[in-house]
Amino acid sequence: MKPEILVLVPIYAPTLAALERDYTVHKLWTARDPDALVKEVSVSVRGVVTTGSSGMSGGLIEALPRLEIIACFGTPHGTVDLALARGRGVTVTNTPDFITNDVADLAIGLMVAVMRRIPQADRFVRAGKWAAGLFSPGTGLGGKTCGIIGLGAIGRAIAKRAEAFGMSVCYHGPRRKEDTAYPYYPDLESLARESNCLVVACTAMPETRNLVNARILDALGPDGFLVNIARGSIVDEQALIAALREKRIAGAGLDVFWDEPGVPAELAAMEQAVLAPHIGSTTREIREERGSKLLENLRAHFAGQPVLNQIGKAG
Repeated sequence: MKPEILVLVPIYAPTLAALERDYTVHKLWTARDPDALVKEVSVSVRGVVTTGSSGMSGGLIEALPRLEIIACFGTPHGTVDLALARGRGVTVTNTPDFITNDVADLAIGLMVAVMRRIPQADRFVRAGKWAAGLFSPGTGLGGKTCGIIGLGAIGRAIAKRAEAFGMSVCYHGPRRKEDTAYPYYPDLESLARESNCLVVACTAMPETRNLVNARILDALGPDGFLVNIARGSIVDEQALIAALREKRIAGAGLDVFWDEPGVPAELAAMEQAVLAPHIGSTTREIREERGSKLLENLRAHFAGQPVLNQIGKAG
Protein backbone atom coordinates (compact mmCIF):
# COMPACT_ATOMS: atom_id res chain seq x y z
CA MET A 1 0.00 0.00 0.00
CA LYS A 2 1.40 3.37 -1.02
CA PRO A 3 2.24 5.82 1.78
CA GLU A 4 -0.11 8.81 1.88
CA ILE A 5 1.36 12.29 1.66
CA LEU A 6 -0.10 15.78 1.71
CA VAL A 7 1.36 18.29 -0.77
CA LEU A 8 0.70 21.81 0.47
CA VAL A 9 1.50 23.92 -2.60
CA PRO A 10 2.25 23.38 -6.30
CA ILE A 11 5.81 22.28 -7.02
CA TYR A 12 7.84 21.44 -10.13
CA ALA A 13 5.48 19.44 -12.35
CA PRO A 14 7.78 16.46 -13.11
CA THR A 15 8.47 16.07 -9.38
CA LEU A 16 4.77 16.19 -8.59
CA ALA A 17 4.12 13.57 -11.27
CA ALA A 18 6.75 11.29 -9.67
CA LEU A 19 5.11 11.76 -6.28
CA GLU A 20 1.73 10.81 -7.72
CA ARG A 21 3.27 7.66 -9.19
CA ASP A 22 4.91 6.52 -5.95
CA TYR A 23 2.49 7.78 -3.29
CA THR A 24 -1.14 8.49 -2.59
CA VAL A 25 -1.09 12.26 -2.94
CA HIS A 26 -3.53 14.74 -1.42
CA LYS A 27 -3.22 18.26 -2.87
CA LEU A 28 -4.07 20.88 -0.28
CA TRP A 29 -4.05 23.83 -2.68
CA THR A 30 -6.80 22.31 -4.83
CA ALA A 31 -9.15 21.63 -1.93
CA ARG A 32 -12.33 23.67 -1.77
CA ASP A 33 -12.11 23.44 2.03
CA PRO A 34 -8.45 22.93 3.05
CA ASP A 35 -9.29 22.52 6.74
CA ALA A 36 -11.82 19.81 5.93
CA LEU A 37 -9.25 17.98 3.80
CA VAL A 38 -6.67 18.09 6.58
CA LYS A 39 -9.20 16.68 9.02
CA GLU A 40 -10.19 13.96 6.55
CA VAL A 41 -6.63 12.76 5.84
CA SER A 42 -5.14 13.36 9.28
CA VAL A 43 -5.46 9.71 10.29
CA SER A 44 -3.54 8.45 7.26
CA VAL A 45 -1.02 11.07 6.11
CA ARG A 46 2.55 10.14 6.98
CA GLY A 47 4.41 12.74 4.96
CA VAL A 48 4.07 16.37 3.88
CA VAL A 49 5.68 18.03 0.89
CA THR A 50 6.05 21.80 0.90
CA THR A 51 8.45 24.47 -0.35
CA GLY A 52 11.10 26.30 1.58
CA SER A 53 9.25 29.59 1.28
CA SER A 54 5.81 28.19 2.14
CA GLY A 55 7.01 25.98 4.98
CA MET A 56 4.51 24.39 7.35
CA SER A 57 2.73 25.91 10.32
CA GLY A 58 2.96 24.45 13.80
CA GLY A 59 -0.80 24.08 13.81
CA LEU A 60 -0.69 21.86 10.75
CA ILE A 61 2.10 19.77 12.27
CA GLU A 62 -0.08 19.24 15.35
CA ALA A 63 -3.10 18.41 13.18
CA LEU A 64 -1.40 15.37 11.62
CA PRO A 65 -0.84 12.79 14.37
CA ARG A 66 0.75 10.19 12.06
CA LEU A 67 3.16 12.67 10.45
CA GLU A 68 6.67 11.25 10.05
CA ILE A 69 8.42 13.52 7.55
CA ILE A 70 8.22 17.06 6.18
CA ALA A 71 10.04 17.15 2.84
CA CYS A 72 10.83 20.67 1.64
CA PHE A 73 11.39 21.52 -2.00
CA GLY A 74 14.11 24.07 -1.29
CA THR A 75 15.27 25.14 2.16
CA PRO A 76 13.01 26.61 4.86
CA HIS A 77 14.32 29.74 6.53
CA GLY A 78 12.18 30.04 9.62
CA THR A 79 9.08 28.71 7.86
CA VAL A 80 9.01 25.34 9.63
CA ASP A 81 8.98 25.01 13.43
CA LEU A 82 11.97 22.68 13.68
CA ALA A 83 11.80 22.43 17.48
CA LEU A 84 8.16 21.36 17.36
CA ALA A 85 8.87 18.87 14.58
CA ARG A 86 11.80 17.41 16.49
CA GLY A 87 9.71 17.17 19.64
CA ARG A 88 7.10 15.23 17.70
CA GLY A 89 9.74 12.95 16.20
CA VAL A 90 9.09 14.34 12.71
CA THR A 91 11.99 14.35 10.25
CA VAL A 92 12.44 17.57 8.26
CA THR A 93 14.44 17.54 5.02
CA ASN A 94 15.54 20.14 2.52
CA THR A 95 17.17 20.09 -0.90
CA PRO A 96 20.48 21.95 -0.60
CA ASP A 97 21.60 23.37 -3.89
CA PHE A 98 23.81 26.04 -5.40
CA ILE A 99 21.60 28.94 -6.45
CA THR A 100 24.27 31.64 -6.31
CA ASN A 101 25.02 31.89 -10.02
CA ASP A 102 21.42 31.73 -11.17
CA VAL A 103 20.30 34.44 -8.74
CA ALA A 104 23.27 36.62 -9.70
CA ASP A 105 22.43 36.14 -13.39
CA LEU A 106 18.90 37.35 -12.74
CA ALA A 107 20.16 40.38 -10.81
CA ILE A 108 22.27 41.41 -13.79
CA GLY A 109 19.39 40.63 -16.14
CA LEU A 110 17.10 42.94 -14.18
CA MET A 111 19.81 45.58 -14.09
CA VAL A 112 20.25 45.49 -17.86
CA ALA A 113 16.49 45.33 -18.43
CA VAL A 114 15.64 48.32 -16.27
CA MET A 115 18.61 50.50 -17.24
CA ARG A 116 18.42 49.78 -20.99
CA ARG A 117 14.59 49.76 -20.89
CA ILE A 118 14.31 46.40 -22.64
CA PRO A 119 10.71 45.58 -21.64
CA GLN A 120 9.59 49.04 -22.76
CA ALA A 121 11.44 48.59 -26.05
CA ASP A 122 9.72 45.24 -26.56
CA ARG A 123 6.30 46.82 -26.03
CA PHE A 124 7.27 49.71 -28.33
CA VAL A 125 8.05 47.32 -31.19
CA ARG A 126 5.00 45.12 -30.62
CA ALA A 127 2.72 48.17 -30.62
CA GLY A 128 3.98 49.16 -34.09
CA LYS A 129 5.42 52.46 -32.87
CA TRP A 130 8.89 52.06 -34.40
CA ALA A 131 7.85 53.35 -37.81
CA ALA A 132 6.57 56.56 -36.22
CA GLY A 133 9.79 57.48 -34.45
CA LEU A 134 12.83 56.41 -32.49
CA PHE A 135 12.64 54.77 -29.09
CA SER A 136 13.84 56.98 -26.22
CA PRO A 137 17.31 56.03 -24.96
CA GLY A 138 18.12 54.02 -21.87
CA THR A 139 21.14 54.20 -19.58
CA GLY A 140 24.41 52.40 -20.34
CA LEU A 141 26.08 50.25 -17.70
CA GLY A 142 29.74 50.81 -18.61
CA GLY A 143 31.50 53.31 -16.39
CA LYS A 144 28.69 53.31 -13.83
CA THR A 145 28.85 52.26 -10.19
CA CYS A 146 27.04 49.20 -8.86
CA GLY A 147 26.43 49.41 -5.13
CA ILE A 148 25.67 46.07 -3.50
CA ILE A 149 23.91 45.64 -0.18
CA GLY A 150 25.26 42.39 1.22
CA LEU A 151 28.51 41.01 -0.14
CA GLY A 152 27.87 37.35 0.58
CA ALA A 153 28.17 34.62 -2.03
CA ILE A 154 25.41 36.06 -4.21
CA GLY A 155 26.62 39.63 -3.75
CA ARG A 156 30.12 38.64 -4.84
CA ALA A 157 28.78 36.82 -7.89
CA ILE A 158 26.79 39.94 -8.83
CA ALA A 159 29.93 42.06 -8.36
CA LYS A 160 31.94 39.82 -10.69
CA ARG A 161 29.26 40.08 -13.37
CA ALA A 162 28.89 43.84 -12.94
CA GLU A 163 32.64 44.27 -13.43
CA ALA A 164 32.36 42.35 -16.71
CA PHE A 165 30.00 45.10 -17.88
CA GLY A 166 32.62 47.72 -17.07
CA MET A 167 31.01 48.85 -13.83
CA SER A 168 32.76 49.82 -10.62
CA VAL A 169 31.62 47.97 -7.50
CA CYS A 170 31.23 49.07 -3.90
CA TYR A 171 29.26 47.53 -1.06
CA HIS A 172 27.55 47.90 2.29
CA GLY A 173 27.13 45.34 5.06
CA PRO A 174 27.36 44.98 8.81
CA ARG A 175 31.14 44.75 8.58
CA ARG A 176 34.00 45.16 6.13
CA LYS A 177 35.09 42.04 4.21
CA GLU A 178 38.84 41.73 4.64
CA ASP A 179 39.27 39.47 1.61
CA THR A 180 38.07 41.96 -1.02
CA ALA A 181 39.33 45.27 -2.35
CA TYR A 182 35.88 46.63 -3.22
CA PRO A 183 35.28 49.94 -1.43
CA TYR A 184 33.22 49.45 1.74
CA TYR A 185 30.57 51.89 2.94
CA PRO A 186 29.49 51.37 6.56
CA ASP A 187 26.75 53.93 5.94
CA LEU A 188 24.08 52.76 3.47
CA GLU A 189 23.00 56.29 2.58
CA SER A 190 26.55 57.07 1.45
CA LEU A 191 26.61 53.89 -0.67
CA ALA A 192 23.31 54.82 -2.30
CA ARG A 193 24.59 58.31 -3.07
CA GLU A 194 27.65 56.79 -4.74
CA SER A 195 25.68 54.23 -6.78
CA ASN A 196 24.08 54.43 -10.19
CA CYS A 197 22.41 51.09 -9.52
CA LEU A 198 21.82 49.80 -5.99
CA VAL A 199 21.39 46.02 -5.73
CA VAL A 200 19.79 44.42 -2.67
CA ALA A 201 21.45 41.07 -1.99
CA CYS A 202 21.43 40.81 1.80
CA THR A 203 19.58 38.43 4.10
CA ALA A 204 16.10 39.24 5.36
CA MET A 205 16.10 39.56 9.14
CA PRO A 206 14.54 41.95 11.64
CA GLU A 207 17.41 44.42 11.36
CA THR A 208 17.15 44.60 7.55
CA ARG A 209 13.38 45.12 7.46
CA ASN A 210 12.68 48.31 5.45
CA LEU A 211 16.44 48.88 5.28
CA VAL A 212 15.99 50.58 1.90
CA ASN A 213 13.61 53.37 2.87
CA ALA A 214 12.70 56.80 1.51
CA ARG A 215 15.95 58.30 2.79
CA ILE A 216 18.05 55.71 0.95
CA LEU A 217 16.00 56.07 -2.24
CA ASP A 218 16.42 59.85 -2.13
CA ALA A 219 20.18 59.35 -1.79
CA LEU A 220 20.10 57.08 -4.85
CA GLY A 221 18.57 59.98 -6.72
CA PRO A 222 16.56 60.68 -9.88
CA ASP A 223 19.12 59.03 -12.18
CA GLY A 224 19.58 55.95 -9.97
CA PHE A 225 18.12 52.45 -10.26
CA LEU A 226 17.22 49.87 -7.65
CA VAL A 227 17.38 46.08 -8.13
CA ASN A 228 16.08 43.67 -5.47
CA ILE A 229 16.67 39.92 -5.73
CA ALA A 230 16.82 39.32 -1.96
CA ARG A 231 13.49 39.63 -0.11
CA GLY A 232 10.64 42.08 -0.43
CA SER A 233 10.72 43.03 3.25
CA ILE A 234 14.13 44.68 2.88
CA VAL A 235 12.68 47.50 0.75
CA ASP A 236 9.94 49.80 2.01
CA GLU A 237 7.51 49.06 -0.81
CA GLN A 238 5.32 52.11 -0.31
CA ALA A 239 8.37 54.38 -0.19
CA LEU A 240 9.60 52.76 -3.42
CA ILE A 241 6.25 53.31 -5.13
CA ALA A 242 6.29 56.97 -4.08
CA ALA A 243 9.88 57.41 -5.29
CA LEU A 244 9.04 55.91 -8.68
CA ARG A 245 5.80 57.88 -9.01
CA GLU A 246 7.52 61.16 -8.14
CA LYS A 247 10.54 60.31 -10.32
CA ARG A 248 12.90 60.55 -7.37
CA ILE A 249 14.60 57.42 -8.75
CA ALA A 250 14.82 56.39 -12.40
CA GLY A 251 13.57 52.81 -12.18
CA ALA A 252 13.48 49.52 -10.33
CA GLY A 253 13.99 45.86 -11.23
CA LEU A 254 12.23 43.63 -8.71
CA ASP A 255 12.07 39.86 -8.29
CA VAL A 256 10.64 39.98 -4.77
CA PHE A 257 7.77 41.78 -3.08
CA TRP A 258 6.28 42.36 0.36
CA ASP A 259 3.17 40.22 0.02
CA GLU A 260 3.94 37.64 -2.65
CA PRO A 261 2.27 36.78 -4.93
CA GLY A 262 0.47 40.07 -4.39
CA VAL A 263 1.96 43.08 -6.18
CA PRO A 264 0.51 46.55 -5.58
CA ALA A 265 -1.54 47.67 -8.58
CA GLU A 266 0.23 51.02 -8.72
CA LEU A 267 3.61 49.34 -8.91
CA ALA A 268 2.43 46.90 -11.59
CA ALA A 269 1.23 49.82 -13.71
CA MET A 270 4.54 51.70 -13.61
CA GLU A 271 6.39 51.80 -16.91
CA GLN A 272 9.77 52.26 -15.23
CA ALA A 273 9.46 49.11 -13.08
CA VAL A 274 10.60 45.71 -14.36
CA LEU A 275 8.87 42.96 -12.39
CA ALA A 276 9.57 39.22 -12.11
CA PRO A 277 7.63 36.60 -10.09
CA HIS A 278 10.42 35.58 -7.67
CA ILE A 279 12.32 33.52 -10.21
CA GLY A 280 15.87 33.92 -8.90
CA SER A 281 16.27 30.18 -8.40
CA THR A 282 13.66 29.17 -10.96
CA THR A 283 15.77 27.43 -13.53
CA ARG A 284 15.16 24.00 -14.96
CA GLU A 285 18.49 22.80 -13.61
CA ILE A 286 17.77 23.86 -10.02
CA ARG A 287 14.21 22.53 -10.15
CA GLU A 288 15.43 19.14 -11.38
CA GLU A 289 18.10 18.97 -8.69
CA ARG A 290 15.62 19.89 -5.96
CA GLY A 291 13.07 17.42 -7.25
CA SER A 292 15.58 14.60 -7.34
CA LYS A 293 16.75 15.26 -3.78
CA LEU A 294 13.20 15.58 -2.46
CA LEU A 295 12.26 12.22 -3.99
CA GLU A 296 15.42 10.60 -2.64
CA ASN A 297 14.69 11.87 0.86
CA LEU A 298 11.14 10.49 0.80
CA ARG A 299 12.19 7.13 -0.65
CA ALA A 300 14.90 6.71 1.98
CA HIS A 301 12.55 7.58 4.82
CA PHE A 302 9.76 5.23 3.78
CA ALA A 303 12.32 2.48 3.17
CA GLY A 304 13.52 2.85 6.75
CA GLN A 305 16.89 4.26 5.71
CA PRO A 306 18.60 7.50 6.84
CA VAL A 307 17.50 10.50 4.78
CA LEU A 308 20.20 12.39 2.93
CA ASN A 309 19.30 15.97 3.80
CA GLN A 310 17.86 16.16 7.30
CA ILE A 311 17.75 19.56 9.00
CA GLY A 312 17.05 20.48 12.61
CA LYS A 313 18.41 17.14 13.75
CA ALA A 314 18.90 16.72 17.47
CA GLY A 315 22.39 16.13 18.75
